[in-house]
Amino acid sequence: MFELTPLPFGHGALMPRMSRETLEIHHGKHHASYVKKTNELIAAAHYAPMSLEEVVRRASENGDQDLFNNAAQAWNHGFFWQCLAPAPQPPGGDLAAALDRSFGSRANFETEFCDAGVGHFGSGWLWLVATPDGSVSLEATHDAQTPIVDSGTTPLLVCDLWEHAYYLDYKNKRLKFLKAFVGALAHWRFAESQYAAARKGEAGWSYPGPAEAKVASKEPPQR
Repeated sequence: MFELTPLPFGHGALMPRMSRETLEIHHGKHHASYVKKTNELIAAAHYAPMSLEEVVRRASENGDQDLFNNAAQAWNHGFFWQCLAPAPQPPGGDLAAALDRSFGSRANFETEFCDAGVGHFGSGWLWLVATPDGSVSLEATHDAQTPIVDSGTTPLLVCDLWEHAYYLDYKNKRLKFLKAFVGALAHWRFAESQYAAARKGEAGWSYPGPAEAKVASKEPPQR
């Protein structure tokens, strides 16, 4: 069955923009709960072993809302951890050029990103996605919704808009959290690798399968 993926950094690596307590609860409680529930639902449905991406898509196609919610949230969180970097970094290369084409400049992109996140009502996710022709855009999804059910887009970055992602550190100031994410936490090297995959028609990052998860390395030392 699927396992909770380890964080790609230590619990204290994102301070002060994201606290150790937030990561311990968000990763160790919320994400872990989605993975546990997904495994229980897969076992009950007698699904044959498959990738988590396939589980999400099958649940969406079959209208299995309970499985979709948990499997999609497990995937979304696994992807979210990849989108965070301990050290601020600007977008570069082909992706930086694509952002300029779509938004005019990095400053305009950051403004539109924050506006979209603040304007999103309730829980959900804010994605930067790409299409095979190289265009990029912002996509806000509610609750567990995820762009991986749409074969026409590839997610590049995501920011978690559920309150448990930021409330301990920013209280009700979602805009402050969004500014910290897009200005200092976003892992642009990861986004660039996703963009390159999108241009080649490849899937990009995938959630570790059951066999892969068992041999995943332990959490690296804190930085």
